[in-house]
Amino acid sequence: MPRDRPAPDLPTPLAPLVDAHTHLDACGATDAASVAAILDRSASVGVGRVVTVADDLDAARFAVAAAHWDSRVYAATAIHPTRANVLTDEVRAEIDRLARDPRTVAVGETGLDYYWPGKLDGCAAVEEQVEGFRWHIDLAKRVGKPLMIHNRDADHDVLAVLLDEGAPETVIFHCFSSGPEMAQVCVDAGYVLSFSGTVSFKNSHDLREAAQLVPDGQYLLETDAPFLTPHPFRGAPNEPYCLPYTARALAEATGRTADEVAASATATAERVYRLV
Repeated sequence: MPRDRPAPDLPTPLAPLVDAHTHLDACGATDAASVAAILDRSASVGVGRVVTVADDLDAARFAVAAAHWDSRVYAATAIHPTRANVLTDEVRAEIDRLARDPRTVAVGETGLDYYWPGKLDGCAAVEEQVEGFRWHIDLAKRVGKPLMIHNRDADHDVLAVLLDEGAPETVIFHCFSSGPEMAQVCVDAGYVLSFSGTVSFKNSHDLREAAQLVPDGQYLLETDAPFLTPHPFRGAPNEPYCLPYTARALAEATGRTADEVAASATATAERVYRLV
């Protein structure tokens, strides 16, 4: 994560907000005190709860631990598609166990990433990703929790695998970044689209057009911190406290007020993650 720019200023508070997808470990959290410090910063601007998400086994263990350290934190556990080649029987057994923890609210992030194969050393091949995705879909259905999808350059195949396997009751497209055609297909299927700082980027015209098609009850807000810091702070380290910037960008893109976006996204997060 580049740290060549100073951290963004604290935004004007907007409450209540839930960061539906973040990576507290990648933000620098290592223990209960550092988790609490990040959550204290986010709570000061209205982001009172977060879902910290795993992309490998160590991150899955950390996510569940963090959710037990701090009641404002919930976990999502899975193996990222680019790492699907590590899904041995032993890894699957532990991800299964972690997914059943009462503080785990989703199976994720899983899905398909067609950008990195051939570019990233050790990246799982497409066939390995598809196999891992199918296993995670089954896991989400077995544990009765939402499926959190990572989709990069794989719209058709993600939808095809979901159709072939039978989608779980709740499907969340984390960091939705496709255009209006994909958004409409997802909305019609009843899937939930989670918007990150990319909706604020100057070149994200198709994404903002897509956002206009998503009704209340079918969108979430996320930071994906420490990545995808909202405009005008691109290149700076992201954290959950930055979520109000994204909320306001989505409001501008969709003709809603920021308060309306915050209230709707928070109600959806509470419903799909069964937050208490």
